[in-house]
Amino acid sequence: MSYLQNQIKSFNANLGVVAGNNPTKRTIVTPVKPAPSPTPSQATDSSKNDLKRKRPEVPDVPYSQPRDTGTGQHIMTQITYAIEYLKTKNTPQTLSDILSYLSMQTREQSYKSSVEKILRGHDKVDYQPAQESTPALFSFRPAHNIRSAESLLRYLQAQRTAQGLSVKELRDGWPDAEDTINELEAEGRLLVTRNKKDNHARMVWPNDPSLNFEIDQEFQNMWHRIKLPEPGALADELEKEGLTPANKNQKVQRPVKTQEKKKRKPRSGGRTTNVHMAGILKDYSHLKK
Repeated sequence: MSYLQNQIKSFNANLGVVAGNNPTKRTIVTPVKPAPSPTPSQATDSSKNDLKRKRPEVPDVPYSQPRDTGTGQHIMTQITYAIEYLKTKNTPQTLSDILSYLSMQTREQSYKSSVEKILRGHDKVDYQPAQESTPALFSFRPAHNIRSAESLLRYLQAQRTAQGLSVKELRDGWPDAEDTINELEAEGRLLVTRNKKDNHARMVWPNDPSLNFEIDQEFQNMWHRIKLPEPGALADELEKEGLTPANKNQKVQRPVKTQEKKKRKPRSGGRTTNVHMAGILKDYSHLKK
């Protein structure tokens, strides 16, 4: 029995050593929570956003209007600016003046030559070739080459008809024409018609002051003392005399046409038979109604 007890003691001793080396503390493992699945509405919104194509931002400008880029770069646009510049000048301008106004001093020589060639052949530009001491000159060609009071009167007096002259055409080459027209009208040298809306001059005709005739005041007073008849008095006097005024509507009574009834022709008796008995039978056709 002593041997068995010794074995039990040694086993218990070894068991205690092993239990001391292995601690009894337990570690708690926290479970990993799964990621929440997206709701159907969120999934569809995100998918739609991914499918949408990003468009570039477009400025709020009507497509029918040209884009304002300041000064036009096309050569014909520059020609238009050049003609408007010449229109404001009363004296001819050189090509360098025009190029300086258009800010083209640094452009290539071929471009400048093209501008000069187009201006030389333009129907609104007068071109004066270069001389020995002066360069080539360009000036605006208006519908009427009138830029002073003397030239205006000379042009009107040389007209063979009394058609007059449009102030709009005159202002095309002479912007300050209306001031001169007002002065000549005040002097009695022009006849002017004006617009009712703004009282600006519309048409002009020459006026010869020597044709003005002064009437004595006595005759003027006699003229104004004559009493004019009332508007309806003249028509009444004409009707009394059996006349119809021209401004009165005349009702013409047309005769009523009566339609005559057409007389019916008597019907023929048809084909005659019994010709061989013509001498025996009697004719009673006159008894028909």
